[in-house]
Amino acid sequence: MHKLQKQVLFTGQQHGYYLYRIPSLVVSKKNTVLAFCEARRHNGADDDEIDIVMRRSFNNGKTWDEQHIIVSDGIRTCSNPCSVVDMVTGTILLVFCKDNQQVFLTKSHDDGQTWTEPKEITNMTKNHNWTYLGTGPGHGVQLKSNRILIPGWSDTSPGLPTWRTPPPIWGKIQSSYAFYSDDGGKNWVLGDEMTRNASDECEAVELENGLIYMTMRSRQNKKQRAYSYSNDQGHTWTPVEYDPNLPEPSCQGSIIRFDTEKILLCHPSDKTERAKLTIRLSNDNCRTWSINKIIEQNGSAYSDLAVTQTKQILCLYEKREEDASTDERHIALASFKIDWVEQ
Repeated sequence: MHKLQKQVLFTGQQHGYYLYRIPSLVVSKKNTVLAFCEARRHNGADDDEIDIVMRRSFNNGKTWDEQHIIVSDGIRTCSNPCSVVDMVTGTILLVFCKDNQQVFLTKSHDDGQTWTEPKEITNMTKNHNWTYLGTGPGHGVQLKSNRILIPGWSDTSPGLPTWRTPPPIWGKIQSSYAFYSDDGGKNWVLGDEMTRNASDECEAVELENGLIYMTMRSRQNKKQRAYSYSNDQGHTWTPVEYDPNLPEPSCQGSIIRFDTEKILLCHPSDKTERAKLTIRLSNDNCRTWSINKIIEQNGSAYSDLAVTQTKQILCLYEKREEDASTDERHIALASFKIDWVEQ
């Protein structure tokens, strides 16, 4: 029987960074695994000076190359990495924000070896009424139609945008949404916002019937995973609902298709703190989650899932040692087979 294996990929207090947060994980058309995250320089806050860094694996996540800086812009906050692979061309797209005000896109045509100069796509992906926004975080999805869909969250908190001095006023009113491209990322279309202030950070999966299922971090102290459906490939969405069988402390989660029948969902399942990172399995297009296993019992938060071409399941997640302070968080990788989930 295959076992759960773990390793730390990004270690706090190393490489000149205070801590690492916000994982993003994809597998390329050539089966290269790319792990991204935020590298926060000074204090670890959301408005810290932040770079986006990356490591790659060429053997299904067993070993990894050195850490590389993919995006950096001086004192600015380069955050909310959301990666996706265009399986038509093999191009890897990385969408991210600067100061939660602007949206940028960088691409790699050589499995992450080199990256294009980031191009701003804010005018195609942000409503001018939003005070802040965030892409993903985690990964986007390519639909059967080859449309590339990027999930995100909007913020319409009252007041003018501020950054660092005074601290940003955000998080009062947030909602989930998505934007998409039908030409490989050249042009983007902004979809409708979902139910106002019901959810925020989100990830999507395409169901066998063509519907898009979005799993979302809940708001309003619901402490249950939020969800919504789209029947037009991500432009409009059903009213946000909550699943009482999916408890959460209000935290980002990840979802991915394993095969034609199985879909995997990952999120912290403790209602009182970010802990008990749980992997769940659905065999009925996300209606129910019949199987669940705990990946990390102790402090654990944001995560991102990927499946390699050899059906190895990878979960990149935020980990905090039980006896460590909040500022010693790492980004760890869990690796397992589907039979570990089902056993």
